[in-house]
Amino acid sequence: MNMRNFLSIVLISITFCSFSQTPTDYLSKEFHNERRAILRSKMPKNSVAVVFANPLRNRANDVDFIFHQDPNFYYLTGYREPNAVLVLFSENQTDENGNSYNEILYVQKRDARAEQWNGKRLGIEGAKTELGFVVAKNGEDFIKDAIDFKKFDKLFIEKFNDDYRNLSDAADVFDLVKSFKQKAGYNPDLFLSRPKEYLYTNIAETPIESSANVINIIDRLSSQFEDIKDDELIKQFKSAKTDAIRKDIKQKITLALKPKTNIDLAFLPSNLATMREIKTEAEIKLITKAVRISAVGQIEVMKAMKPHMSETELQGIHEFVYKKYGAEYEGYPSIVGAGNNGCILHYVENNQTQVGNELVLMDLGAEYRGFTADVTRTIPANGKFTKEQKEIYDLVYNAQEAGIALYTIGTSMQAPNQAARKIINEGLFKLGIIKSVDEKHNYFPHGTSHHIGLDVHDPGNYENFEENMIVTMEPGIYIPIGSPCDKKYWGIGIRIEDDILVTKNGPINLSAEAPRTTEEIEKMMAKKSVLDTFVLPDLDK
Repeated sequence: MNMRNFLSIVLISITFCSFSQTPTDYLSKEFHNERRAILRSKMPKNSVAVVFANPLRNRANDVDFIFHQDPNFYYLTGYREPNAVLVLFSENQTDENGNSYNEILYVQKRDARAEQWNGKRLGIEGAKTELGFVVAKNGEDFIKDAIDFKKFDKLFIEKFNDDYRNLSDAADVFDLVKSFKQKAGYNPDLFLSRPKEYLYTNIAETPIESSANVINIIDRLSSQFEDIKDDELIKQFKSAKTDAIRKDIKQKITLALKPKTNIDLAFLPSNLATMREIKTEAEIKLITKAVRISAVGQIEVMKAMKPHMSETELQGIHEFVYKKYGAEYEGYPSIVGAGNNGCILHYVENNQTQVGNELVLMDLGAEYRGFTADVTRTIPANGKFTKEQKEIYDLVYNAQEAGIALYTIGTSMQAPNQAARKIINEGLFKLGIIKSVDEKHNYFPHGTSHHIGLDVHDPGNYENFEENMIVTMEPGIYIPIGSPCDKKYWGIGIRIEDDILVTKNGPINLSAEAPRTTEEIEKMMAKKSVLDTFVLPDLDK
């Protein structure tokens, strides 16, 4: 074997060793390219879309949070690093050399020292070979490039939150956004806050003779939002003495809804929500993996749970299962609430040192290759439901079953929530917890259905179910200590949540692997756990 062949084999071996052990089941570059093509097809002529990557977030001092990409940016590019920009044109553009292009991805510049400390960067060549971009540049080039964003009839961006630091990097997100705002002539004063936009739209679309309804909304929102309370047009509309004056103010408000700028903040969120609510085969495969990992986590905790365990320990078992399957993160902060803690919807402290003989509500989801599950089970720490716990649990279960049955193509996405509420209200009344089926109460304070995907609460239009949507079904009953009902129900918090795939043949419960009925849960909890003999030294002795 000559030296050249030997070196070639060595280089191939090094490359294989470097990359063969990294995940290979991310979404393909073809998927992301197709998403950009679909979005481009929706853009009007002479328009451009600009999408920014997420910034790094500081955790404390010189330690940052683990980076997580903006879901829309990842959906369109597949790029998993910070400090990047996607520029998407409706028609082909021509560069100074006569080359045609319709998109540019600006990425983090390769930097040997930065990569030694924080990991390899994809760079320009990686963006081309790994992500399939024809034109890729460094972030610094975005600042230098003389793109005239003002010449386009429409410039589509998402609303800036401006909640990031100016880091030492010459082309961090802070600098990229700052450069863009200057080039585009971005003026934040032209754009309304979401509450104000909501209220302005109500005023513009409501007939003058129905102004009393709008004034009720003004009064409600004014107590919550200062910019509405202090808005001159809103104050004038509310205090107007005649319909003629109110009509004049209404015209001014209508004009304010259409700022004199080519910048549009609504197009991207609206169209990407429409695109993301219907999952492709590749997305369904990854979401199903995330959901099944989460369901297995629930099963292992059912087998391992003992009254002496802490909420934190139970959280750790769930998350160990996630890591064992190669899930990179949790899709959201894990919720493990024993007893009255289960009545706190987003309880994330998980710091009760012993769960005792309480019910334990566990709302957790693995994130696998960017996609997030959302699975909740509520189980008795000692392995047996009490009579009262079972009464409330079965009520939630029946409500969930009724809701899942409605996850059919063409059905309103509000229907499962309505069906669940009817069953829960009737059941609470029968148990004497509420005085009538129509009584307003806080025992069921949330909706039942939301999309999952790259976000745990994935965007969508929430109209009718369509094929290949994946939507949660999560009724719950929460009876905190001190509630106006029999004390025997106090401290019971129950939520059952599953992730449902809508198909031509009816709903498929992707998380059905994790037991749901009281009988199935008790049977699973009676099984041995591999962790029964896992005992660590007592560090307090």
